[in-house]
Amino acid sequence: MSINRFRSQLFFALLTWCFLGFSQQLTPDLAENNGMSSERLSNIDNVFTNYIDDQKLPGSVILVARNGKIVYHKSFGLRDMENKIPMTNDKIFRIASQTKALVSVGIMMLQEDGKLLLSDSLATYIPEFKNTKVAVSKGKKGYRVVKAKRPIRIRDLLTHTAGVGYGFGPAASQWKKADLQGWYFAHKEESILESVRDMAKLPMDAHPGESFVYGYNTDILGAVIEVVSGKSLDVFLKERILDPIGMVDTHFYLPNEKVSRLSVVYNQKNNKLVRADDKGEEESQGHYVVGPRKSFSGGAGLLSTSDDYARFLQMLLNGGVYNGNRILSRKSVELMIADHLGGDYYKDVTFPWDWGTGFGLGFSITNNLGDRGVLGSVGEYGWGGAYHSSYFVNPEEKLFVVYFTQVVPITLDDHQKLKALVYQAIVD
Repeated sequence: MSINRFRSQLFFALLTWCFLGFSQQLTPDLAENNGMSSERLSNIDNVFTNYIDDQKLPGSVILVARNGKIVYHKSFGLRDMENKIPMTNDKIFRIASQTKALVSVGIMMLQEDGKLLLSDSLATYIPEFKNTKVAVSKGKKGYRVVKAKRPIRIRDLLTHTAGVGYGFGPAASQWKKADLQGWYFAHKEESILESVRDMAKLPMDAHPGESFVYGYNTDILGAVIEVVSGKSLDVFLKERILDPIGMVDTHFYLPNEKVSRLSVVYNQKNNKLVRADDKGEEESQGHYVVGPRKSFSGGAGLLSTSDDYARFLQMLLNGGVYNGNRILSRKSVELMIADHLGGDYYKDVTFPWDWGTGFGLGFSITNNLGDRGVLGSVGEYGWGGAYHSSYFVNPEEKLFVVYFTQVVPITLDDHQKLKALVYQAIVD
């Protein structure tokens, strides 16, 4: 065989491999074909069936994927306890703060478009943030308001270091008066950009870049996307992320034909599950079906299915591409899943909730396995939602998990147990 013919065949072989690899969609496969044990994964069945039987959870869906293959996908319990409607894998859940990951990706896409930089001042796009104030606590004597030491930057919002909380900081009374407390926006008759402009007038919880403050950061980023793209956030996400990777059941507000698939929200009261009311507040059934449909909350507004969210996570695990559609460059994904806290840029800023954990551009990041003290790997990233859903992605193991349920508030060890049950099933 001539060297030119060999090169030609090699070129077409590589081209075919790349096409097949980039076009591959998540499909079911045996756990044993992907370095996991079906028998050991069945421990998940036992534990989550017990949660249901003990009425600690109403229902849940769990999806585990490795090497681009779904090795476990099961549902437990009921979508609707009162009407005894079973939970199934196609049910739709309020994913709350799991919305943040998609909006963070949207910001990275705009940087790749050349329309913004992470180092840009927020005021470049929303001028109301030009003169940000900070409420400094004086203990029992209240607080004083001072000028922020520096402007809020886009990167600060991605890392939750902008000093923007959920309205419960030192100046909570002002945030309450402005009707800006908590993560719920579905009831509002105004756009998210209007709400964000109102936030700019209020004292923040900390100076930008000085501490991790979880709050409206990603809602503000959603407003930035609307300003920069010239499109409402729902349209931008649909056109740039949801449609290209086939997330057909992910919405801010549910289409009428899908209402029967929406999981019911429950509250945990006196160790019992009680159906949440219909008032439309954070811990209720909400306005996701009959609301004004005017506010698209980038921080906590989406509804989705386990299949849809799995596509999104596989895209990240693939380095930004899914089913032949490139959403992000590999380098953008690498920056997102790097730990940004505690270095020279965010000096002395630590993640306050878990040992051995930092934060990237939209996700928590495991940076010290021994300090964290749970099964996993350095570089694992993930987050969760207020309705008790969660996900995690492990690039080293080429693995991710989607876990959806609908209980708020709740105290339960299911997230920790699920992680242990998944990792103990790895046998390669």
